[in-house]
Amino acid sequence: MTMNAPAELARRSAMPVLVALSVAHLLNDMMQSLIPAIYPIIKQTYALDFGQIGLITLAFQISASLLQPAVGLYTDRRPMPNSMAIGMGFTFVGLIGLAYAGSFALLLTAAACVGIGSSIFHPEATRMARSASGGRYGFAQGLFQVGGQFGQAVGPLLAAFIVVPHGQVSLAWFSAVALLAMMILGWTAARHAELDAARPARRAGAPGTEPPARPLRQVLPALLILIALLCSKTAYTASFTSFYTFYLIEQFQVSVQVSQLMLFLFLVSSAAGVLFGGIVGDRIGRNKVIWFSILGALPFTIALPHVGLVATAVLTVVINLIMSSAFAAILVYAIELLPHRVGLIGGFFYGLVFGLGGLAAAALGLLADHYGIDVVYQLCAFLPAFGLLAWFLPSLRSAREA
Repeated sequence: MTMNAPAELARRSAMPVLVALSVAHLLNDMMQSLIPAIYPIIKQTYALDFGQIGLITLAFQISASLLQPAVGLYTDRRPMPNSMAIGMGFTFVGLIGLAYAGSFALLLTAAACVGIGSSIFHPEATRMARSASGGRYGFAQGLFQVGGQFGQAVGPLLAAFIVVPHGQVSLAWFSAVALLAMMILGWTAARHAELDAARPARRAGAPGTEPPARPLRQVLPALLILIALLCSKTAYTASFTSFYTFYLIEQFQVSVQVSQLMLFLFLVSSAAGVLFGGIVGDRIGRNKVIWFSILGALPFTIALPHVGLVATAVLTVVINLIMSSAFAAILVYAIELLPHRVGLIGGFFYGLVFGLGGLAAAALGLLADHYGIDVVYQLCAFLPAFGLLAWFLPSLRSAREA
């Protein structure tokens, strides 16, 4: 009881930092999600085809994916909590650019600015969330992810009720959200610095300290498997974030607002999934969560292209509940393989999500142009079969015991 009291006090003191990071993640991802949410509007305004829509996603996500590992590697060596507020400044500029862009080239540039903001935010926020976890790594990353998933879900809803009625220029209103996020992150950085200074030095091997670093050659096979699993999950998710609204409009003749509401249902279900995956992973192991979260969605993804509107809404929620639990488990698993490179792993995996999502969106857009949007979902239905690769992941629990 005496030994656990300081640890419990430290967890309670760090909880406001975790909550603030989650709220900032919500605001950050909400602003980012406005980009795919306004695709039906700008497609008509600028007479774009599906390939150009995919290029906008590519510009946004590649600008994030290329910078995030570099930012994470740098902040591992020299932490910069205040850099997150600077990243929000890029997002602010990107939103203004998207609101007043007069050409397709300016749309690409503005989307890239939002991606740069994401690349600066995620690695440092991931490192801070792990530092404030009190040893509950899965819970901390799950809570951090809940904010992001809610933000991604709210974006299409705001687009349906604000951007669609008021037009593209209304995106400028959301620049105020970027300013709010900058203030939250300024407080978070200051509070985290206070907790870090007050944290007593811990002896090696004590609970909550990181295990010794492993040679890269030992963990590389497991990292490659995690990347392959993330590829399958990201490609399937990209088919929804970029083209789900078009699929609903074409397949079921629903309005733009209804399609945005359906996208909201799909995205909001992620919040429960990521928190569930993080908490359960702390208890039963990451391997089992990863196995279930990827492969378990396969029967539902295969059935999805062959059902009606109501069943589509139900199945998409079930699919995302299952698949969304994978990311927190994959991220924490990768960090436990390289515990002294938290920023690098966070930047690489978040960047990998963005980059792979952009490439998948561009490829799926070309596929939709040539063969139809329904073919995209028929092919993507088999992506969760990659979950079988989880069989080859080593058990982290047995490795720690050894």
